[in-house]
Amino acid sequence: MHAPVHIPNLAEMPPSAVLPTRDAAAFLGKSGQTLRKLYCLQGHAFGVRPIKIGGRLAWKAGDLLALVNGGAQ
Repeated sequence: MHAPVHIPNLAEMPPSAVLPTRDAAAFLGKSGQTLRKLYCLQGHAFGVRPIKIGGRLAWKAGDLLALVNGGAQ
C-alpha cells in the first residue's frame, strides 16, 4: 500500500520554493507520471517548466500557484 500523498499549501511557501514532482502533481490533482510525460513530450507541463536538481524535476511553487490562478497555460 502506498503512503498517503501530501498536498502542500503553496500559499505559505515563498514563490522560489521548489517541490518534487510527486507533491506538485498532488497539488494539481494529477499523477506524477502525467507531469513527467508532459515534460518529456513538450518541455513543460501545463505551461510550467520545471528545473532539474540532481537529475530530478523540481517545480517552483510560484509557477504552480500562477497556473491554478489562471496565469499559465
